[in-house]
Amino acid sequence: MAESEVDFESEKYEKLREAGEILSQVRAETADRVEVGASHLEIAEYAEDRIRELGGQPAFPVNISIDEEAAHATPSIDDESTFGEEMINLDIGVCIDGWLADTAITVDHSGNPELAEAPEQALEAAIDIIEPGVETGEIGAEIEDVIDGYGYNPVVNLTGHGLGHWEQHTTPTIPNRAVSQGTTLEVGDVVAIEPFATDGGGKVTEGASEEIFALEREGSVRNRQAREALEQITEEFRTLPFATRWLETSRPEMALRRLKRNDIVHGYPVLKEDDGCLVSQKEHTVIVTEDGCEVTTA
Repeated sequence: MAESEVDFESEKYEKLREAGEILSQVRAETADRVEVGASHLEIAEYAEDRIRELGGQPAFPVNISIDEEAAHATPSIDDESTFGEEMINLDIGVCIDGWLADTAITVDHSGNPELAEAPEQALEAAIDIIEPGVETGEIGAEIEDVIDGYGYNPVVNLTGHGLGHWEQHTTPTIPNRAVSQGTTLEVGDVVAIEPFATDGGGKVTEGASEEIFALEREGSVRNRQAREALEQITEEFRTLPFATRWLETSRPEMALRRLKRNDIVHGYPVLKEDDGCLVSQKEHTVIVTEDGCEVTTA
């Protein structure tokens, strides 16, 4: 997109900033409440309710990833889990009229402060070089270099991503390591930079658990609970991810099984580090400007 075509005072960018401001406040407030013994479900619901109170909508269920978990973990309906002396990643998103902000932070109660610090410093280094004309592979090289310098590995099969209108993951992909072929950033691009660090080998795979889903396609089902769930999904969540616990129908787990069996929704299995090692994370959303970038979630 040519510079002259980008109006940073337009409604789109104002809503992106508004989403980022809400998210920055909610991230700080939520992280302060993550203490040993606190409830996963209460923390997730606090953050999601706070987003609504401040005028936004959750862009996806609050992810609470513990130790070797890297993404897609969120409490179930009657979850009784509490925090222990663990590495805890919070990944939170805000939506304003379809415009999104995405952020993440590690709260370390495991006694590994340098592992928690590595993605934070990698994110700062990545943001420092973002400007029009920078290739995404260069951003990945910065991230990899910083995490390597701490003696850890980046998680190479998780990436940052673009943010579209009602689209949580879109182009360009922002790697967490150096790659030879990438995408050149342009003025007006909106991207989430998302370094992950681990004391393991640096890859994640899908686990068995699923609590987060998203609409795959339009469809119809006979079952009443499944119909009620699908109506809520299409009207309230559209294409954005949602949690089982958000559904207002009775027996939501059964409704989702039916919708999934009919390929109307798809699930997001919890992602875990291959070696069972700790994973840390830090994420900001940025807008690429004429002379650098604007961090909306700072």
